[in-house]
Amino acid sequence: MDPDAVRTADRVPHGGSTDPAVLDFSANINPRIPDGVEAVYRDALEASRRYPDDDYPDYREAAGEYVGCQPRAVIPTPGGLAAIRLAIEATVEAGDTVAVPYPSFGEYAREVRLQGADPQFVPHDEITAIDPADHALAVVCTPNNPTGEVVEPDALEAFVERCRERDTPVLVDEAFLGFTDRRSMAGQEGVIVARSLTKLFGLPGLRAGFAVATGESRTALETARRAWNLGTPAAAVGAHCMRQDAFVRTTRERVRSERERLRKGLEKRFTVSPSDAPYLLCELESEAETATDCENTRGETAGDAVDALLEHARDRGIVLRDARTFRGLDGHVRVAVKGREANDRLLEVLGDE
Repeated sequence: MDPDAVRTADRVPHGGSTDPAVLDFSANINPRIPDGVEAVYRDALEASRRYPDDDYPDYREAAGEYVGCQPRAVIPTPGGLAAIRLAIEATVEAGDTVAVPYPSFGEYAREVRLQGADPQFVPHDEITAIDPADHALAVVCTPNNPTGEVVEPDALEAFVERCRERDTPVLVDEAFLGFTDRRSMAGQEGVIVARSLTKLFGLPGLRAGFAVATGESRTALETARRAWNLGTPAAAVGAHCMRQDAFVRTTRERVRSERERLRKGLEKRFTVSPSDAPYLLCELESEAETATDCENTRGETAGDAVDALLEHARDRGIVLRDARTFRGLDGHVRVAVKGREANDRLLEVLGDE
């Protein structure tokens, strides 16, 4: 990490409310957790009186089965973001450039800058069409956050092949891929996959995830990761959750059904982006869309509309994600797909103006 970059870097805003009295649609977290989690956690507390096994054999085995790779390729990390940081630290040097999608997860650019490198922003739906030759790393997010669509497998595989030919590693963030039935890129040569467990399994405070890599990349990540970087409770609960196939299938079906129902309701008021993820990106319609004023005025008007909507929802006990914090968006909010009752309340609140 570059010391000068650390002194000038900013934090990145995220969703998520600590207020238990509100319905939080700003963070994309499964409202349910698998059966048996509490018992596994209690048992792990006693085991926490000793250091964890730094090889994490059970966790690696569960993760390998979960994404379809060899356990040895799994690098345990305390959350998906830790996997992203580890991948960027191990591949990027000061002065490098990194191809980063937008609008997308803001931590990619922050982590690149912390290395003293330069993020080169590419529209998220064009990232697989770039020439990776001049970049130290290319980043792909699938499903993309906040827009929600997966990258088509054929396009991603062709892009990875071009990157291999140019010795450019690809970081594929699959934080929300578990909500889909799409195949992981885990175990592919030249690819570093970052996975988060806390979203699909409804445990964001647990901080459990992993990276997957092969060859020299795997060696670099395994060497660079901190010793005991995953706590005993997180490792035990994470391994348990990754083996809950029925829970995953049920979650996917529920999210797919509720997402479609929520989309139909929200389209009465917003322009809603197609999504394969547990969230929907909504663009606010404004009077400025039919005006002939300058773009700056249109942006301010869209911003005012977002402010009004966020305040309206908060006054009624609902928190939405202000998507203006994502590069390139100025009149959008993002809403999570939750349970039926909570989704009904969201539609009621957003329709009562």
